[in-house]
Amino acid sequence: MTLFLIGLIIFLGSHSCRIFAESWRNHMIDKIGEVKWKGLYTIISLLGFVIMVISYGQARQNTVVLWQPNAVLIYIALVLNLIAFIFLAGSSPSNNAIRIKLKHPMILGVKVWALAHLLSNGTLVDLILFGSFLIWAVLDFRSARKRPIHIPEQAQISTKATMLTIASGVILWVAFIFGLHQLLIGVSPLAQLS
Repeated sequence: MTLFLIGLIIFLGSHSCRIFAESWRNHMIDKIGEVKWKGLYTIISLLGFVIMVISYGQARQNTVVLWQPNAVLIYIALVLNLIAFIFLAGSSPSNNAIRIKLKHPMILGVKVWALAHLLSNGTLVDLILFGSFLIWAVLDFRSARKRPIHIPEQAQISTKATMLTIASGVILWVAFIFGLHQLLIGVSPLAQLS
């Protein structure tokens, strides 16, 4: 569990500079340059991610079960994850309705994803992981709303881009539900329903 917490802190900590230390971040970019900053940021994030993912699997085997999600919560989580995938897909291209209307669909997608996983997983380690992501996403969304966004005020919504975005989110969701989640995470989201 300790290694898992270290990985989680490194990963979310590296993604929290704009929330808690915007002026320090800007100072570092001015000092070392944006390319070096992004390189350092990427290395630290990847390190935290790898530690977190590897140790999460180990921590899950020895964790405390706090509640057992029922079928209703699993179905709600599946629908919320569909919404999360559409929001995540909505972060690009910039002329889709989701991006223009929501401004920060990726952060909203993380919020919805974390909430869905809190509903469908009842162990202590899941509560720590997905609860931390949910808290981070709430704080990051609040911080992001204070910063200027790179979408022109009068950006034209493209119906084609919007439909492609929604279709991409649905296709990714289907791929995760019916295979990728099992392959990458080792657990089928549908296992608790059978």
